[in-house]
Amino acid sequence: MPRRMVGRKSAWNPPARPGSSARPAGASRPARPVRRGPAGPPLLRLLLVPVAVTPGVTLVRLGGELLEWSPRLFGRVAGGGLALVGIAWLVPVVGFYFGYRLARAGVRPSSRVRAMAWPIGALASVPILAWLGSRLASPETSQDHLVLWAVVSGLTAACALVAWPALGRVLLAYALTARLPVVAVMWFAIQGNWGTHYDAPPPGFPAVPPMARWLWTGLLPQMTIWIAWTVVLGTLFGVLGQVVAERRAE
Repeated sequence: MPRRMVGRKSAWNPPARPGSSARPAGASRPARPVRRGPAGPPLLRLLLVPVAVTPGVTLVRLGGELLEWSPRLFGRVAGGGLALVGIAWLVPVVGFYFGYRLARAGVRPSSRVRAMAWPIGALASVPILAWLGSRLASPETSQDHLVLWAVVSGLTAACALVAWPALGRVLLAYALTARLPVVAVMWFAIQGNWGTHYDAPPPGFPAVPPMARWLWTGLLPQMTIWIAWTVVLGTLFGVLGQVVAERRAE
């Protein structure tokens, strides 16, 4: 009989069976590849053209008001008076452009119906939320009304961001780059009393120091109400841009 080896482990390992997935002891399983959706164009590339054009429109608007050109084009009343020259009217064009570019890069909303329904619902809810807020908070001063509209604007912008998050992020970045120059212009206009819509206070606004007026009528509305306008309306036209992009690809 062969002698038994006591206290010694055999160094011989039997060959693995064909088709088996034997791994050395202690070896970890290979990591599964992470599937990622299309990233789309870089943010800076998307923003390049709109960010280059928008401040130019702001400067043209400011120059037209200072030179007292046509009020229909360059209104000098508080809020702008729906003047035809202004960056607010760029939002549909910019939204369409972003939606088209994202769709061409393969970035689309999970549901086109939802992408349209959320911003439409947000726009429709603005007067309802404003009325409800006025009943609950009972604003008495112009500052109270501005705070109320700022809160309502934040809610509506959040709804639009849910609709198509990829587009919403781009529109939010564009809105900030578009409105920050306006905030700066309003600072100088209020300090210098230029007589433009950038330094015109809303009707009934109390007499306050220039710094306070800039905070209430410049910084707050530009960073809330006009941001929401850009995101909500831009999302609606962005979905239209997606539709056009897909039809051109067929």
